[in-house]
Amino acid sequence: MERIMNQYLEIGKINNTHGLKGEVKFEYWCDGVEYLKQLDKVYLDKNGNSSLSLVSARPQKHIAILKFSEITTIEQAEQLKGKVLYCNRDDAEIEDGAYYLADLIGCSVIDAKSGEVYGEVCDVMNFGSCDIYDVKKDKKHTLIPATPDIIEEILTESGVIRINVIKGLFDEN
Repeated sequence: MERIMNQYLEIGKINNTHGLKGEVKFEYWCDGVEYLKQLDKVYLDKNGNSSLSLVSARPQKHIAILKFSEITTIEQAEQLKGKVLYCNRDDAEIEDGAYYLADLIGCSVIDAKSGEVYGEVCDVMNFGSCDIYDVKKDKKHTLIPATPDIIEEILTESGVIRINVIKGLFDEN
């Protein structure tokens, strides 16, 4: 059975203005400025009802500077501070075998050998070395590092992540 996935995905948040001509400082949550450059439009809501035309995206340290055709003054840019921006998943390409983190939420985590279900991914975090999946079953949370020795297969379309359980991952003692 194929899962229904969000058409519009969060890509980051506008933190501040930049200069006097309507540019904004953007904290991106996507792969980076190259991903943003694929987009002609970004959206101000998760349903794609209100859009802005993206004219340019350039890196500045760990953020991006964005310019929209509709925003030409600092006063207009001020109105965007704190706004989360979305993209239409059909407007950008990702590499074969890659997936959106949002598509992992709700996936069942299953033992690749035994078929035992360990719960569902409720969050994805990253503290530097790799993604960490927060897997919840009933009220219990288990943090699973998304490393190649543990993650065997990710099937976002069917909502399944198959893992190889290593010693200590689920051990109670």
